[in-house]
Formats: sequence, C-alpha cells, structure tokens
Amino acid sequence: MVFDITHLKKIRKQLNLTQHQFAKTAGLSQSLIAKIESGKLDPTYSKVKKIEQALEILAKKHEKEAREIMVRKIISVQQEEKATKIIEVMNKHSVSQIPILEKDKVIGIVSESSILSRGLEEIKLLKARDIMEEAPPIMAKDTKLEVIKNLLQHYSLVLVKEKGKLIGLITKADFIKSLV
Repeated sequence: MVFDITHLKKIRKQLNLTQHQFAKTAGLSQSLIAKIESGKLDPTYSKVKKIEQALEILAKKHEKEAREIMVRKIISVQQEEKATKIIEVMNKHSVSQIPILEKDKVIGIVSESSILSRGLEEIKLLKARDIMEEAPPIMAKDTKLEVIKNLLQHYSLVLVKEKGKLIGLITKADFIKSLV
C-alpha cells in the first residue's frame, strides 16, 4: 500500500494531533508539516518516509485493545453441568458457545458444533465435560486487535483475564463489530 501525502492532514486529525505534536513524533518541523498539508511544498522522499514511520508508530499506539471490544458478561457453566441444561442456557442467552469452568479455571468450551456432533438421545445423558472442546486462548486485556484477529482465524472465541480472573470474551462477531 502506497502512502498518499495529500491525506496527511485528514489522518493527523483522525489521530487527534496538532501539527506540532505530529511534527515532534516524525522528527520534523511544524512549519514543514503545515506547508505539506497546505500543498505549498512537495516533500523529499526522506521526509515522506519519516512521516510514514511516524504514522505507523501512532497507528500502533492507537490500535484498539481487548478491553475495548470484549463482552464483559460471561455466561459459563461448570464441567458437571448436564448438556441439556447447557443447551437451555445457550438458547436463553442467544450464544453459540459457552466456556466450561472448574473452580474459576477455564478447562474447555461447549459449542453448537460439539452438541451437534452427538446423537439426539446421547446428548440427554452427557455432561459438559463429556462434550467440551479444548479451552480457547486466554489473553491480557491490553492485547492488540491484530493479535486477536490472528487468534480468531483459528479459534471461535478468545477469553480475557486480569490478575487470574476471567473478565471478558471476544467472539468473531464481536471482533467484526469493532471494525466499524
């Protein structure tokens, strides 16, 4: 992707920075940034590269984190819960997967797929521990969106913990909503 210098002012304003603040980050003068934004100066290649690098640094700094997109209300069940009860809970809360806990420790998840993989009569006899899948990844609340995106390509959800306590979860749908 090629950086278009004519969009510098718009990008800088989206980052909520003054010309002075941006110039300082880029290692350039405020007057140079003003001239570039007004179209009075066509910057050298090296100046454009400095501006690109500053924008990259600022974008990473402003990238959303898990705490900003996670769902705080976590619906979970214990491993001894009956599968039929889990189905009721999933229906009641309109969720497609549910973390399974053992003394506040996540040991797996039950998903629609894990339920559908069992026979109709068999499911009535099973408990969470019998039908759960492996536990999803657990991350810190300050994990950046790019990391979350990569994990969600392989897992249906990720969990967020702080000081050993489960504080949120992020599904693929939550991630996609955060992009708007």
